[in-house]
Amino acid sequence: MHDGHDESEPVPEGVNQVGRSVMDAAFNVHRALGPGLLEAVYEACMAEELHQAGSRVQRQVGLPVTYGETRMDVGYRLDLLVEGRVIVEVKSIDALASIHTAQLLTYLRFSGLRLGYLINFNTVRLKDGFRRLVL
Repeated sequence: MHDGHDESEPVPEGVNQVGRSVMDAAFNVHRALGPGLLEAVYEACMAEELHQAGSRVQRQVGLPVTYGETRMDVGYRLDLLVEGRVIVEVKSIDALASIHTAQLLTYLRFSGLRLGYLINFNTVRLKDGFRRLVL
């Protein structure tokens, strides 16, 4: 699935526009619900918010791993895939850790996509739980 992009290439404007809609949706959901709920609630509300804004959203998208010549479905799931171009990983935890960043970077690498968001809704200020990652 990798498109052979050079990591120094800028993210295409269309992808950045999808990213902006993800950010807007996340802030709207956090403003409405606040911290302290389950990840599944934030995921569902993010999907609905993005859908209401006109975006195509898929939830719990399987991500296979190719090992050698074998493609394996080993249980990796993207929380949200927006417009088939941006991955969103939703968390509701005390604090993001480096393993969460590594998880999203792996998903980007395996999918061949460039842009992903790691969003921890369990923060008083959402900007403290927000990471934009570009591969």
